[in-house]
Amino acid sequence: MQVQSVPLSSVTIGPRSWRGGTVRSIQRAERLVRQTRAGRPRTYSASAGLTSGYTTGTEATTGDKTSEEEEIKESQDCSCKNTMSRRPQTTGSTFPGGSQRTFMAPFPPTSLRELCAGASLAVAGDYMRRVREVEGQLRRQAGRVREEGIKLERERSHLERMLRNLRIHLNINRRSSEGRTRRPSTTETERDGADYLLLCERRELAHLKQDLEGVLRNTLTQLQVLGQSSRQLLDSASERARVMELLPHSGSAGRRRSSTETFDKIDPISPFTPECKQALEQSTSAVNQSQLLRENIRQMLTSAISKQKAIHGTVNDGLVKKLAETVGLQQNLTLTSAATRQAMFRKQREINCIRHSHGRLQGPEYSGDILSREKLDRPLVQVYQRHPGTQLPEAAHLIQGSAVLRRCLTSSEGELARLQRTCLQLLDDQHGKRAAAQVDASVIRMRREQVDKRAMPSFLQQGAC
Repeated sequence: MQVQSVPLSSVTIGPRSWRGGTVRSIQRAERLVRQTRAGRPRTYSASAGLTSGYTTGTEATTGDKTSEEEEIKESQDCSCKNTMSRRPQTTGSTFPGGSQRTFMAPFPPTSLRELCAGASLAVAGDYMRRVREVEGQLRRQAGRVREEGIKLERERSHLERMLRNLRIHLNINRRSSEGRTRRPSTTETERDGADYLLLCERRELAHLKQDLEGVLRNTLTQLQVLGQSSRQLLDSASERARVMELLPHSGSAGRRRSSTETFDKIDPISPFTPECKQALEQSTSAVNQSQLLRENIRQMLTSAISKQKAIHGTVNDGLVKKLAETVGLQQNLTLTSAATRQAMFRKQREINCIRHSHGRLQGPEYSGDILSREKLDRPLVQVYQRHPGTQLPEAAHLIQGSAVLRRCLTSSEGELARLQRTCLQLLDDQHGKRAAAQVDASVIRMRREQVDKRAMPSFLQQGAC
């Protein structure tokens, strides 16, 4: 039913101001009635009523007067017919979020308190579910960080074992160098190829040790970063879990938010705070750095094992070659010393023969022992020498032969002395070579015994092969 203005009488009774005030009051009332659509019941939405209060018909549309009159008539007829047979629902049921069920009543439902409480529970439950998602993500990330820390700790133990192995090899190298200084002769203590190989091994092992110590320092620093990141994640998760006491683990009714929607909204008062985002980003970066560091450690360990094996084998091969060379020289010295000794005996026999010949050439020591046929004053010689220029060369030949034998005897004695000195030198050198070979053999045996092949894991040794 539309309110229509009643035409006023044209008869003027009383003062004009009195009539004008009354007319203005009537027009004001008519305007208010039109604005409030008198006679049309108010609509109340369960979802809109909790947020923006009551809604009136004027907020919907402002059509022409004909459509308004028809809608008002239909609503009045419906309300008149259903007044006695139906009442508005005021049972206080909780409606799911986003429902548009409308109460056709001129006042809010009697279950408004229950509806407000249900909406608050829905908001709190949704917030707690999002907090649980954030907490689960934080704890899963903390688990990944902890797992990465365990893997990095294992690599750290491999590094420490490799460093212990390098220290053992450096000690072996030092003992090998000190052992080779105990060779007896001065000629054997001069630096040779084996000493140069030992020096190269010491430098290479020291360089590897320095590199692995630097990587170990980086590993310890990365372990501290991972531990700090894990503690930060767990602290953030514990802080998030402070609102998780009343939320069942099986979940509750209501619309679930996607993880993208949960983690896209970053707000200091939201479930996903900037601190949580920073902790996740830092932990992700720390995990990536740790993975790269583990790969670098694995490559360095494999390279260090291969280099260590190569230089150790090279030094052992060099020592074996040196030992073989020493043994070969010792055998040659043995043969040469035997030949020298044989020459000494032969020269001694020759000297004895020369001495005997020289003695026979000199004749007897007593003149009475000279035979008559050897005397230079025998009758035949005296008769021959009666003529001038007929001197016999016997005396000159004896003198020349004696001088030649004397010179041969002197040179032979000198040669014998040199042979004796050479033989003594050969024997001394042979003794030195034997002692040097024993020293090198003991060094090689010590190097092979002291190397522990179980010092490093088998998979690293297989990767180094």
